[in-house]
Amino acid sequence: MAHTPFQIEVLTPDGEVLGGEAEMVSTRTSLGEIGILANHAPLLGMLEPAELRVYRSEGEVLRFAQSEGYLQVGGNRLMLLAQEIHAPDQLDLAALREQLAEAEQALAAAGEDSERRRAALRERRRCQVFLKVAEGAAS
Repeated sequence: MAHTPFQIEVLTPDGEVLGGEAEMVSTRTSLGEIGILANHAPLLGMLEPAELRVYRSEGEVLRFAQSEGYLQVGGNRLMLLAQEIHAPDQLDLAALREQLAEAEQALAAAGEDSERRRAALRERRRCQVFLKVAEGAAS
């Protein structure tokens, strides 16, 4: 069943990653998974690292690895601002595995309840999600 399309903007500090219309956008906020359809109630949310799925139509689904950021919905428009957004085929599995190992080491070296620990936890989560998205594309 087709849904009514709405306008989307997917942005990083480097510029626009994706724009135009979508029937649905699915991602993860700090409160959990969320799916956005046309005419969604206004919303402002903090994004967690996740697989971002943009449903252009029933048969066309675009997948991305998304880092932390913000989501704004209002006026039948969605704006997603993330530090990083990558298509699965742009991800380097070996580099991500190395980054995950480094994040694990940083986490082990960080003190309890320190900013270093929080940063290491964020980086570990980002690497885990990006690896999952990349491995899903490789299979």
